Amino acid sequence: MLLTLLSLPACTFVAEQLGAPSDPSDTTAIIFEVPRGTTPGRLGPLLDEAGIIDDAGAFGNYVRITDEGGCLKAGRFELNRSMSAGEILETLCGVPLANDEPFTVVEGWRIREIDDALTEKGWIQAGEYATLAGDPSQFTAAYPLPDDSLEGYLYPETYMVSPDRFTAEAFIQRQLDTLDEVFYTPNKAAIGASPRKLDELVIMASMLEREEPTPKNRPLVSGILWKRIDSQWNLGVDATSRYTLDQWNDRKAFLKKLRDPTDPYNTRLRAGLPPTAIGNPGKVALQAALEPVDSEYWYYLHDSAQVIHPSRNAAEHEAYRRKYNVY
Repeated sequence: MLLTLLSLPACTFVAEQLGAPSDPSDTTAIIFEVPRGTTPGRLGPLLDEAGIIDDAGAFGNYVRITDEGGCLKAGRFELNRSMSAGEILETLCGVPLANDEPFTVVEGWRIREIDDALTEKGWIQAGEYATLAGDPSQFTAAYPLPDDSLEGYLYPETYMVSPDRFTAEAFIQRQLDTLDEVFYTPNKAAIGASPRKLDELVIMASMLEREEPTPKNRPLVSGILWKRIDSQWNLGVDATSRYTLDQWNDRKAFLKKLRDPTDPYNTRLRAGLPPTAIGNPGKVALQAALEPVDSEYWYYLHDSAQVIHPSRNAAEHEAYRRKYNVY
């Protein structure tokens, strides 16, 4: 080994020493931004400050000996401490990371709310996302997709997106893939063994997302609602009657919907699950739909502080209604 090193040109050997990685075992990603106008000679202190290298002087000497880095690009790059000076410079001469920004799909949002939020960002034309989400045949998934709408399958999460490269098609596919990654694949065996089909679980989860504000109570509410389904009781979930409203909290329109026996989403007056999910549920609600808790309860309501009060029979339920003035 010594003979091999001695046979190398002296400057190459020195460059290798100067450009050695700070920590060959540390591959933790560090996002580093090259300011516009930065020269290779000015990189050392910036890399040192970011914790990517330990010796700005050695890095500067490496640059002077090798004359590398003349193709530096401004932008954000992913580096780590296991990279040599040569690898760092090669990366910084490559393609910068996309200028991503976070976009949050709130748990429980309907397709229309997601479309509105994307339109407000200026990333789509109004209605573009909703139109695509109404045609599941354009997308693929590891699980069966519904025929007419992706409502319930568009996983709510904070996604990092690149505004200048954003497409509604790619974003929807990403949401479907995230549902697979977060819920379907980890629970595939349990879903297969469940008496409920996936679409039924998604619909139930969407109701739980809206019905129960406290995540830890959702398995209990899930158990009550599935018991009602199995006993051929009407669900009586008022949130379903809000689904088709332009504004979710439009009380006047909501009260009208509650009295409409022709509304397929009226679970007070119509038996069974609603035709589709009423929003897009998160992991906790999906898990609660899959893993309901059995109990003695058949009813529940929430007081003004959103505290749940389950009851075993209609008499108890009516007593709670009077006590908490919930009608």
